[in-house]
Amino acid sequence: MDQRAARTALLDAAEELFYGRGVQAVGMDDIRSASGVSLKRLYQLFPAKEQLVEAYLERRDERWRIALAEYVAERSDPYERVLAVFDWLGTWFADPGFRGCAWINCYGELGAVSPGVAEQARRHKEGFRSDLRRLVEATGLPVDPLAEELHLLAEGAIVTAGLLDDADAGERARGAAARLLAARGAPVRV
Repeated sequence: MDQRAARTALLDAAEELFYGRGVQAVGMDDIRSASGVSLKRLYQLFPAKEQLVEAYLERRDERWRIALAEYVAERSDPYERVLAVFDWLGTWFADPGFRGCAWINCYGELGAVSPGVAEQARRHKEGFRSDLRRLVEATGLPVDPLAEELHLLAEGAIVTAGLLDDADAGERARGAAARLLAARGAPVRV
């Protein structure tokens, strides 16, 4: 197995195990077994578990934000694109493997002792906030404070869905987002 394939196999295993069981509950030997990559190669690519966690979060951020952007781009109306964020979240929440926000989960486990994990969590949240901001800008509505309010609403829905096993949090958050947009003059049905 070449280095690229080994890295991919390790990150695939890390994503499944870290997201499914938590970072601290998963050892490097678990990653080795699930990936089929030797322990020697694992440590060549990721000399410390923290580096593997950071790489997992970075890759997951890219995939998560691309999937969201592709879903939103299927709509032509800029207001519907904003609301599509909440539709996409609702679909994610309903996935049987949904375990809440990977970045908050990792931050909760390691953020106090791992500046790299804390930075990955911040980067993801700031990136998501920027994505929402661009969507609001495209509506022509005043961005501030609407984009921040929508971001807080989305983040609250993610936490609620994860902690309370509430797949309907996305739908309720969408309704609240529609009301926020309508209050700012958007032609959306509430």
